[in-house]
Amino acid sequence: MRHIIRALIFDVDETLVYYEGYNLEEWFGRYTAPAIKRLGIEIDAETYRKMTRGELPRSYVERFGVSHVLFWKTVDGANLKYRIEAAERGKIKPFPDVDALKELKDMGLKLAAVSNASQECTEFVLDLFKLRRYFDAVFGKDYSYLDGAKPSPYLIEKSLKTLKISPEEALVVGDSKSDVLAAHRAGVKAVQIVRFEKVENADYYVKTLWQLLELVESLNSDQPEPSGISSKLPL
Repeated sequence: MRHIIRALIFDVDETLVYYEGYNLEEWFGRYTAPAIKRLGIEIDAETYRKMTRGELPRSYVERFGVSHVLFWKTVDGANLKYRIEAAERGKIKPFPDVDALKELKDMGLKLAAVSNASQECTEFVLDLFKLRRYFDAVFGKDYSYLDGAKPSPYLIEKSLKTLKISPEEALVVGDSKSDVLAAHRAGVKAVQIVRFEKVENADYYVKTLWQLLELVESLNSDQPEPSGISSKLPL
């Protein structure tokens, strides 16, 4: 049975916007490590990376006697400071194809944005480029369930429930392996927009949001994949 695509669930960072000159180690050392140190603990960049990727639970820091909710709120405060300063320097930029969001919205699609960043950080970058107006729902990390960050399906499932859409009627659009895993764990097909490196196991691969628009049109009309769009892009 063919299902009509009625909703798109987007990742935000590196999918809709990017950070010019961003480097994890530099960002961590300048903004995050000092904030964490004020909590009385020290976490290195690699351990932090493992927590963000789901290789370690987000509650990992509890073993050091620090509330993991407080830990992540502290990290997110540092992240917001970084984003504000980066924006002031013109270092946060939208990808040039984000205008396609208006076209997707005009097609009658419901749109959601989900991010492992905090709600405040997520809304900050969407507001920076007046993108939030296109979204019916925006969800950053949920402090009541921090292990619900991607690759957990939690944020995807939360979006589906809010939009009142079944998994078969949606696509998740992101740039990373975490986006693909989260989509599949929620029973949703994944589209990787190949901004940088290709990742394995996405259902579809596009290079731009304009190609995404073509993909949705082809799926909803049961036509062959448009030129330049692949469900089997070589890795």
